[in-house]
Amino acid sequence: MTPRRATKPARDVHDPDGVRLQKVLASAGLGSRRACEELIDTGRVSVDGEIVRELGIRVDPVKAVIHVDGLRVQLDTSLLTVALHKPAGVVATMSDPQGRPTVAEFVADRPERLFHVGRLDEDSEGLLLLTNDGELAHRLAHPSYEVPKTYVATVEGRLTPATLRQLREGVELEDGTATVDKVAVLETTPNASVVELVLHSGRNRVVRRMLEEVGHPVHRLVRTRFGPIRLGNVKPGRIRVISGTELGTLMSSVGL
Repeated sequence: MTPRRATKPARDVHDPDGVRLQKVLASAGLGSRRACEELIDTGRVSVDGEIVRELGIRVDPVKAVIHVDGLRVQLDTSLLTVALHKPAGVVATMSDPQGRPTVAEFVADRPERLFHVGRLDEDSEGLLLLTNDGELAHRLAHPSYEVPKTYVATVEGRLTPATLRQLREGVELEDGTATVDKVAVLETTPNASVVELVLHSGRNRVVRRMLEEVGHPVHRLVRTRFGPIRLGNVKPGRIRVISGTELGTLMSSVGL
């Protein structure tokens, strides 16, 4: 068994009035106290950017920024992020003056005041993130972080290699050129295609507009992924909580 090392971090991150680091990690769901001590001992934990190997370190769980294996650990238990499978026909807002169904109905029983991240038009379905973490929401929606989103579209007609190339190189829309990062045909029938597209643009109805512009109107559009978060087998109208490594990966993807 490797002996514990008491090497101090280059910068002092110890807070004498704080909580022992292994207890903070255990409370955040990283495992037992002993397992969290092993994480510290093997240099897998950083506090405020400094690798910590000393088991006696205490931190302020409210202010400290802690990463394990490079992934942010969410210590604020009041913050919540969930994945919703938004059904078609529901508007991605928390209220609607026209009285249409909204995503607020699916989180009405949660005590947290959640709000949606980004857009997903009324006719489309699939993955929508809701959170009360303002900084996370801001970064996920901000164009500078270029968070990729993956969609699966059922469209009219069969897409040719030239059309796929056009989608990658750029399609002229009324609000400027739009491109996809990746595009692939998943399935074809004589009159329709199922195509997967990855793009980071957050413009309104951009996938539908691009495909219509190249001659393939969309019959069904499902968002299957937002950054590292996958829709998975969440049924329409249901939610699941994003936590642990999955949440850490999401936060790290936008520099948190």
